[in-house]
Amino acid sequence: MSARVDYLSNEWINAVADSIKANSEIIAIARENSVSVTQIITGTPHGDVTYHLESRDGKITFASGAAKVSDIAFTQDWQTAVGVATGKINAQEAFISGKIRFKGDHERVIATQPLFLALDTVFSAVNANTNF
Repeated sequence: MSARVDYLSNEWINAVADSIKANSEIIAIARENSVSVTQIITGTPHGDVTYHLESRDGKITFASGAAKVSDIAFTQDWQTAVGVATGKINAQEAFISGKIRFKGDHERVIATQPLFLALDTVFSAVNANTNF
């Protein structure tokens, strides 16, 4: 069993990154989906937290900080991020209501849905050992 980590801490980001690297399905899907996403979460117990996911040229990375060039950026506050991560807030409803702000290429979001859907399994597994 993995050690518990705090949501959005460096340990959480590393746990997600390690899980992505170990998931052959995500690696295969990443070869077909090119996207760079920056997530910004404001007001966390760790201060504002920024991390990114980048899938380019068949390689996928997940790390702290903003992507060098983001196709997509999402910004949300701590309460919204925790609510979405724990399933207490529907991500689509949070987006529609303005709790999650979006900047970037809408078409890229739609085109890369297979990758985002595959990533849900990683986030669910890591979040099972996460303190919120």
